[in-house]
Amino acid sequence: MKFLIIASVANSLVGFRKPFIIALLDKGLEVHVAAPELLENQTITSELKALGAIPHSISMQRTGLNPAADTKTLFSIYSLMRNIKPDYMMGYTIKPVIYGTLAAWLARVPKRFSLITGLGFAFTGGEDNKRKRVRAVAQGLYRTALRHCQIVFFQNHDDEALFYELNIISSQTHTCVVSGSGVDVDEFDVVPFDTQKPLRFLLIARLLGDKGVREYNQAAQQVKKLHPEVQFDLVGGLDANPTSITQAELDKWIESGTINFLGLLKDVRPAIQASSVYVLPSYREGTPRTVLEAMAMGRAVITTDAPGCRETVVDGDNGFLVPVKDADALAQAMLRFIEEPELIGKMGKRSRAIAEEKYDVHKVNAQMMSAMELE
Repeated sequence: MKFLIIASVANSLVGFRKPFIIALLDKGLEVHVAAPELLENQTITSELKALGAIPHSISMQRTGLNPAADTKTLFSIYSLMRNIKPDYMMGYTIKPVIYGTLAAWLARVPKRFSLITGLGFAFTGGEDNKRKRVRAVAQGLYRTALRHCQIVFFQNHDDEALFYELNIISSQTHTCVVSGSGVDVDEFDVVPFDTQKPLRFLLIARLLGDKGVREYNQAAQQVKKLHPEVQFDLVGGLDANPTSITQAELDKWIESGTINFLGLLKDVRPAIQASSVYVLPSYREGTPRTVLEAMAMGRAVITTDAPGCRETVVDGDNGFLVPVKDADALAQAMLRFIEEPELIGKMGKRSRAIAEEKYDVHKVNAQMMSAMELE
């Protein structure tokens, strides 16, 4: 039996799906993985082959609406499927979900699954004309594709409810809500932070407006006026997304001394270890993986009362929830930890317990495989 996983970014296959790939291989399945320019990335390809997976490259532009390019994507995936003849397929993120599912239906792949890991630019943030146009197209494409799925997996109940509300899926659609992509609690073990040093807040994200990066900087400015010794770390990279932070903005933040920019990190664990409190002021998520990693390492969390984010924090238990786009409330939550530092260790312990109970990647994968009837 063959299982094909389709991604829009090659390194996500290792960074996010490695335990799932291993679980499939352990069940005796032949696992194929596909992503744009995957075979050109020797590091990722070698790691996937070492696991026992078979990598393939496909044609796909991760962002943007280009009918010619997207048609090429559809036929690229269709050709791959006709060649390897998978029994199962699963796509995650918008283009692999849409074009992967449609190609699988055309290629008569028996079992077709989609994983909605978040709703992205079209469904997040403001109501500008560009976003409205993208949303209208995305809704239509999702509606067409997802009716050909055996199961649509969501990472939070808000996204599932929105898809029903927008009539993207119907009561006949088989859906399953799982606890994000999970986190390997053995790889992200608890590491105590240095209580003798000034507090360090940390945000790990693509540098997008929709991730709340600007609010993080604004809150940091407020806090530094009262506590100049406190550090605000930022990990991530600029992106092609329309809401991306500009290089000029980032340079200004760094030069002002507000933000300590660490760039892109292959391994985020040292940054989490150095932090006191993890912060993600995102406007909407599937389930934020970086929050789960920070929780597994015993960090208190400040995040927004937004879909996907609110599931990870019990307000006042393992962290604080703040309103979306509210830099003042974010600053107040930060000040709470500065003024009551005993909360950091107490809430960090609760974060680890929640990560073990709810977000252990092996539990999440077992739930998905059971729904797929692979257990």
